[in-house]
This record gives sequence, C-alpha cells and structure tokens, in this order.
Amino acid sequence: MAEKRDCYEILGINKNATEDEIKKAYRRLAKQYHPDANPGDKAAEEKFKEVNEAYSILSDSEKKSNYDRFGYAGVDPSAGGGGFGGGFSGFSGGFDMGDIFDMFGGMFGGGSRTRANSARQGEDVGLRLTVDFNEALFGCKKDVSYNRVEKCAECGGSGAAKGTNVSTCRKCGGTGRVNTQRRTPFGVMQSVGACDECGGTGKKIETPCRECRGSGYTRKSRKLEVNIPAGIDNGQRIVLHGQGDAGANGGPNGDLVILISVRPHKLFVRDGFNLMFEMPISFTDAALGAKITIPTPDGSGELTIPEGTQTGSTFNVRGKGVPKVNGSGRGDLLVTVRVETPKGLSRKQKELLEDLDDSCTDKNYPKRKAFETKL
Repeated sequence: MAEKRDCYEILGINKNATEDEIKKAYRRLAKQYHPDANPGDKAAEEKFKEVNEAYSILSDSEKKSNYDRFGYAGVDPSAGGGGFGGGFSGFSGGFDMGDIFDMFGGMFGGGSRTRANSARQGEDVGLRLTVDFNEALFGCKKDVSYNRVEKCAECGGSGAAKGTNVSTCRKCGGTGRVNTQRRTPFGVMQSVGACDECGGTGKKIETPCRECRGSGYTRKSRKLEVNIPAGIDNGQRIVLHGQGDAGANGGPNGDLVILISVRPHKLFVRDGFNLMFEMPISFTDAALGAKITIPTPDGSGELTIPEGTQTGSTFNVRGKGVPKVNGSGRGDLLVTVRVETPKGLSRKQKELLEDLDDSCTDKNYPKRKAFETKL
C-alpha cells in the first residue's frame, strides 16, 4: 500500500499556516479537483478525496495537534501500516488502555471534533447568470435574486421564542460532546460523540421560535445589483464575499459565487482577448484592391484590401477586440476574407473573363506556376 502524503504538502501550506490559510488552500484545491469540474477524470477524483481528507484533519484543532505529534497514526489507527502492535512496550508505569485512548483524544469516536460553540463560516451560495455578448464585452450591471440562510429576525438567531431563554445543556456542559466508556477484553475504551440531550448544539431551548422552529436561521430571498466587469468570459466566476449563508456562532457569512454564461454572438467569435470573423469580398476587390466597410464591436470601420489578396487572408485591426479584465487595453479584431466566385454570369461577362484569362501570364499566377513546376 502506497504511503500517504503529508497533509501540509497536499494543501501546499506550511505547518505554521493559520486557520484562514488552511481554509483558503482547501477551497482552491477542492474547486480545482471537484468531480463536477473534471468529469470522468479518476486522477482528479483521487486528488479531491486526498484534499478533503487533509482538510478534515488540519481544520480540526485536536486532530491537527494529534497529527503534528504522531502523524496519521494520531488520527487514524489504520493509516500507520503497523497500527499499535508492539508500540506500548516503551511506556512505563501507570498507563492502561483507557489512558492510551484518552491521550489520542477519543479518536475512535468518529465524527467532527469541532466545538459546538465555535465560530463557523457560512456556506457559499452559487448561481448562474447569463449575459449577452456585448454586455460581457463592455461590462454592465445586473440585478440577481437568490436564496440564502440568514439569522432569524424573530428570535435574533437564538432559536428561542421571544421572552424565553436558552440554557446550557447540563449533560455536556455546553460542549455538544459527551464521553462514553466501555470495558473490553483490551481494557477501557473511550469514545466521544454528539450529546443526545441537545443534539450536539450544547444548548437547551425550552420554547422554540415559531418562525425558525428553534434552528435560529431562516431561508430568505435576496436581491443584489452585480457589476459585470468588461471583458469577462464564458465560464468565469464573480465572487461576492460575505453575501452567502450566515455563519454560526458569530462566524462570517459565506460567499456568493456567480458563474457567468455568455450568449454567443451572431458574427464575432472570441479567442482570448481577440475577436474573429469571416467576411466575403468580391473577386474584383481581391484582384484590384479596395477599401471596404467592416463591422466592429464599436460600430462600422474601414479595412484596406491590398491588390492581389488571396482568399483566407487574415487582417489585424488593432485595439478593436475584448477589453482586458482588471487591466488596460484591448485585444485585436481579426478579419479573415473569403473571395466569392461570381455565379450566374451572362454571356458578355463570361467573354470578358475569358479575355482577361487569355491576357494573363504566369506572372499573374505565381502559385499555379510553382505547382506546375513541382509536377
């Protein structure tokens, strides 16, 4: 069985990283390797599992402490390869099995070790917003509506009806966790689990609020005006910090994450910060050269077609592309011309073309001459 990588290495942080740095690293990697973003990618799926396991350890202060001292053996007895077999001979004196399990913080109890009353950030809320091509190109403001979890206005988030109090659970002392012990042939085993008296909240509500039914939170509809920056592309995200679900126990709100979908344009195709389109030109314009009117995102423009232009030639109109998000300047407009061969010619028109062809020499058709030379 392959040895597990270090949790800090997995998240790309050092051992002195703060809780906020750990959380930011986890969110970045979880989004990068999420199965929804990597459909069918087994390697990304394994990375996602690895990142989640590392975060579950380092985000919990007690698990992190055990991991820093004992490695994976401090949080998962099966991860060390050899378990605890033969490992107790170095302890002298008054240790029994109960003491050993206590030392590792009741790690066999399972579940989250987060304190019931600790501050926790709210969940992020995601929504998809569709904008027109020109709105994405030049930027705009859009009104969005979404639902999020907020503190109950009726009870102020306490969960208790007005005029009543919230008391500390006597059984767990407000921690939301209780220790249980049982005797086994190997000694006394201790485990930690959610308090069955308060459901892990650490609080007792005698008279629940009717609005939130004792949870302290309600789901509300919210409207916001969102600034869409010029140059945003299809699939990019806008993150509005603090506009997501309410946090618990004084923790900050989550974020509102808006996924942008851009409707395709009838003419222009985007390539990075450049715009491209194809334009038909006449045989005469291609042969003699001309100045033609072209469409641009800013309105009509003029393009010079040099004499002898071949079909498929691309011309660069600088500064008429996509504005650079959070930067300066714009990309370019790339115009590819397609020479249109005339159809439905009259007898006179055909005679004129035949006269033209008879008067031309190899000098007028260098590519044809080069091809014939190769043959």
